[in-house]
Amino acid sequence: MDLNKDVQNTGGEQVQPVPGQKLLEVQDLHVSFFTPAGEVKAVGGISYELNYGEVMGIVGESGSGKSVEAYSIIGLLQSPGKVVGGSITFEGQDVLAFSKSEMSSFRGSKVAMIFQNPMTCLNPVYTIGNQLMEALRAHDKSISKEEAAKRAMEMLELVGINNVQKRMKQYPHEFSGGMRQRVMIAMGLICHPKLLIADEPTTALDVTIQAQILELMKDLQKKTHMGIIFITHNLGVVAEICDKVSVMYAGKMVEQGKVDDIFYHPGHPYTLGLLRSMPRVDAEEHERLIPIEGTPVDMLNPPEGCPFAPRCESCMKICLQKMPPYVELGEGHRSACWLRVQEQLKNQKKEGEHNG
Repeated sequence: MDLNKDVQNTGGEQVQPVPGQKLLEVQDLHVSFFTPAGEVKAVGGISYELNYGEVMGIVGESGSGKSVEAYSIIGLLQSPGKVVGGSITFEGQDVLAFSKSEMSSFRGSKVAMIFQNPMTCLNPVYTIGNQLMEALRAHDKSISKEEAAKRAMEMLELVGINNVQKRMKQYPHEFSGGMRQRVMIAMGLICHPKLLIADEPTTALDVTIQAQILELMKDLQKKTHMGIIFITHNLGVVAEICDKVSVMYAGKMVEQGKVDDIFYHPGHPYTLGLLRSMPRVDAEEHERLIPIEGTPVDMLNPPEGCPFAPRCESCMKICLQKMPPYVELGEGHRSACWLRVQEQLKNQKKEGEHNG
């Protein structure tokens, strides 16, 4: 099966994606949940770009707004959640201006999502084959039942499932966790989307299956040149699959950069904290993992300044009062931290003295 050729032949006018061209742009996105207790600012003004063929990791602890941001892109925000500001542009189109029917067609044919727990996403009373065919026929009304079945079997083979004719007739409970996750990936890719959002797709799986799923996603991404947003709290997974990383904390992007920059030159105390709390292969025998002290922010009453300030070892007075601006630390690497602002001012002063 020639996937590259196939990408061109589905959904009418799809063109082969060109790596390096801009696919998705999120600008100053704000998402709030209006609860009886008050407004929860789940996402507080995040921005990033994703090109075709690029894999971006969004990292952060539970409740940092990673999934909310992803659901905003595909129009799956649950009430009382609402996008209250900013823009989402996909291939030059304003996603937030889509009508219900446009959003339906966009979801699946242009962008697809793989969820964390496949058992809650697959319908227990329909066969796997039925669900895959249904996903395809929802977006391509002209496809015959036979063609849909053929394509569903091809997708199952592509994601490494054997004996597909038998598997098509089986139900979700007859599959293991790893196999179900593969089915979810097949379902996500069956319409050849240009963007795949994977929301912690390996969390519920054991380590060997995790490695296989990541390998599979890397392989499929190389063949199709699709962009991938990979949401996770596991930095090991990020190192394995991503080209660049956005670190989220309390609804804000506190650091963004290429994978190597984030791992070897972290510019934000929260990123450093995440790295220090992760086991390393090269660690000394008695080296302890250092947890991040304190508790996550109360999103109903977020702090005035940097959201990480109450838990930060290097917290200064200004950190509690004002949100820091982004400081460019290198090409494509930026961090929102007052320590970096101070460093930059010192360097500018030195340069001024040197030039003077």
